[in-house]
Amino acid sequence: MTAQALDQDNRAGERKWRRRSFWSLTLLIPLALAVEAYDSVKTLLGNNDLFPRRVAWGQSAQFGGSDWKLTDLRGAFGMSNLPPDSVPVLADFQVKIGNPDLQKLWLGCKIVLVDKDGRRWSPTSIVSLKTPDNVGNCISAIFSGARSGDTLNLRETFLVPKEATKSVRPAVSVASERPRFLLFQLEKD
Repeated sequence: MTAQALDQDNRAGERKWRRRSFWSLTLLIPLALAVEAYDSVKTLLGNNDLFPRRVAWGQSAQFGGSDWKLTDLRGAFGMSNLPPDSVPVLADFQVKIGNPDLQKLWLGCKIVLVDKDGRRWSPTSIVSLKTPDNVGNCISAIFSGARSGDTLNLRETFLVPKEATKSVRPAVSVASERPRFLLFQLEKD
C-alpha cells in the first residue's frame, strides 16, 4: 500500500467518524436538555397548585392523610380601619386526623381563597379577630402534636375586595399532595 492510499483511507475513516459524531450529537443534546429540564419540571409541578379536586359544601375529603371539611365561609362586614372596599373573610375547617405525621404530610400547608377569575388571596394578619382557644391555623396544626382520630378546628382570615366576596372559594394544598389541591364549593354551586 502506498502512502497516498493510506492517506485516503485515513480521510475516509475520519469522515465516517465525524458523521457518526454529528448524528450522535443530534440525539445526545436533546436528551441532555430533557434530563436537565426534568428536575425543573418536577420542582414546578411540586410547588404549584395545578389540578383542583372539587369538594361539595358539607362534604369532607381525604387529603394529606386527613379528612378536611369546610364548616363555614363568611365575611366580617362592618369593621373599621380597613382599606376601602375590602372585606375580611373567615374560612373555618374541621380536620379529622388520619395519619398523625403532619410535619411530613402537611409541609407547606397553604389555605387560600380563589375567585372565579383565578385570583388568589393568602391569609392576612392585618385583620385581628378574636379566635377561640381551640381554633388554630394550618401552620400551628402541623406542630400541635395531634394524634390519629383527633379533630382540629382551623381558621384562616383573608382580606379581599368587596366585589370578590360573591365568588371566592377556599382552596387547601399541602406538599405531599401537590400539584393537586382541594377546592371547596359553596352551597349554591
